[in-house]
Amino acid sequence: MTEVPVALLVALTGAAVLLAATLSAGEAAVLRIGRADLADLMAARHPAAERVHRLAEQRSAVAASAGVLRLLCEMVAAVCLTLAIAASSLVWSVELVIAVAACATLTVVLARLSPRSLGHRYPRAVLATTSRLLAAVHVVAGPLVRVAPGAGSEADPDELREMVERDAPGGDPDERAMLRSVLGLGDTLTREVMVPRTDMVTTGEGTPLRKVLSLLLRSGYSRVPVVGEQVDDLKGVLYLKDIVRRMEDDPAAATAPASSAVRPAVFVPESKPVDELLRELQAGASHIAMVVDEYGGIAGLVTIEDALEEIVGELTDEHDPSAPQVEDLGGGTFLVPARLGKDELGELVGLEVDDDDVDTAGGLLAKALGKVPIPGSAGEIHGLRLVAQGTEGRRKRVARVLVSRAPEPEPEPDTREPRDDREPHDRATDAATRTTDQ
Repeated sequence: MTEVPVALLVALTGAAVLLAATLSAGEAAVLRIGRADLADLMAARHPAAERVHRLAEQRSAVAASAGVLRLLCEMVAAVCLTLAIAASSLVWSVELVIAVAACATLTVVLARLSPRSLGHRYPRAVLATTSRLLAAVHVVAGPLVRVAPGAGSEADPDELREMVERDAPGGDPDERAMLRSVLGLGDTLTREVMVPRTDMVTTGEGTPLRKVLSLLLRSGYSRVPVVGEQVDDLKGVLYLKDIVRRMEDDPAAATAPASSAVRPAVFVPESKPVDELLRELQAGASHIAMVVDEYGGIAGLVTIEDALEEIVGELTDEHDPSAPQVEDLGGGTFLVPARLGKDELGELVGLEVDDDDVDTAGGLLAKALGKVPIPGSAGEIHGLRLVAQGTEGRRKRVARVLVSRAPEPEPEPDTREPRDDREPHDRATDAATRTTDQ
């Protein structure tokens, strides 16, 4: 070991670490660079713009090629450094500790982590500087990468998420959020996006189509589940367009029961991932599905819009009001948001609302009605008269509530005979006097 050219080993170690660091920075930069950076390079007519653009078009393959050569350089650096340390006259245990610490510092910190962070922070400058080297490495190592086992296989969701985050500086924030939502669909379960059973608007199987049409128009929904004696006794789903079409063809159908026009319901388990739910609804050309729990009962319903909202966010239309505020209409009447707290509501009308079951004005109205309120629904509770006004969002939840004091009940007239507490002989004398006067 004393004849080992230590200077040569040290030089090889330094060269290998330098090349590995350059490749690590370029690898991070080619994966990180975004469309905006590429456009800036092209607009500035940078000498390396075309080369950078070509590398970015096949960034995964270029990064893989750079990664292969980087690993080779790290191995060379570790071996050369170990041999150089072994040439010393130290105790073997000390040499081992020094070799491990030195290799970890050089190959992990200097050759990988620090250059990678540099490539992440300045992808445009780093890639423009290393583009010629990366292009050459890709030409040499590219064929090896293409024939390697697993080449061409689909990236797993974690890798795709990392790619989305790496492209963050050059992409639109809304687009990045949408991509993250798409990748997260498989981790989201149907029960997380469904309309729960307690919020479902349903109609009975014997309800005339005319009344169902009125219910749909008032609530703003285009589909409604038809049930028997209870929600678990589901008969099917009734569509607004089916009612309109049938009543247009036959006006007498207005009195037909709702069960006569239902479509078969689609059932899905509440544990189904949203991405599978979306594919199932698309394949079956269905817009709505009933969600069942592990016991077979109806847990809620889910629509294709619920799944799409996980990607694009809340879906609204031009009829959805903006965030409502408290309005004093005079005469002790207020128009308040359905989400207004019960304590604030009580302060408005000068009453104490003590109810542990609900927290909002909308909750009070739902409790008074015993069902999900729709526009026009009215009820009285805790001395308050509540009337549902308007809806919001695609699920058509009640947006505002008209609040006033409930009228005081009128006292019932006393129809009982007045009580006479006099002694019997006094009553007899009084009766005799009235007879004499007559």
